Amino acid sequence: MSGARPEIVAAARGWLGTPYRHQASCKGAGCDCLGLLRGVWRELLGPEPERPPAYSRDWSEPGRDERLWRAALRHLTPCPGNEIQPGDVLLFRMRDGAVAKHLGLAARTGTSASFIHAYSGHGVVESPLTAPWQRRIVARFAFPAAPETGQPMKEML
Repeated sequence: MSGARPEIVAAARGWLGTPYRHQASCKGAGCDCLGLLRGVWRELLGPEPERPPAYSRDWSEPGRDERLWRAALRHLTPCPGNEIQPGDVLLFRMRDGAVAKHLGLAARTGTSASFIHAYSGHGVVESPLTAPWQRRIVARFAFPAAPETGQPMKEML
């Protein structure tokens, strides 16, 4: 499991059961998919590198603006290849031709692959990473090393 980040998965699992709240990022109180990622970032890396502006549920879909993808490229490291690792940030396109507007964190791989995400009507859940979900993945990213030391996070925990 080279590149696997168990501390990311553990932090994300700590958010399980958090209710879904659009634009929120408060463990136990509410978050959306971006809020989950922001909360895990704060737990493992410290202050967020930027605060997201207000956003609608359609994520700039009418203008076809890939805002979420561009933000991921500013703060995360793109993962090469197609092999998903635990701890990877997964970016999803919910419909063909639509903008990418959903995020999750890979939790398990292999035959029981799963990912953790905040899903409207469900809250933060760990879902099977089934073929329909896998087909929607358009990019994978890794969290950066801890900024204070430059060391990978797991060496700091």
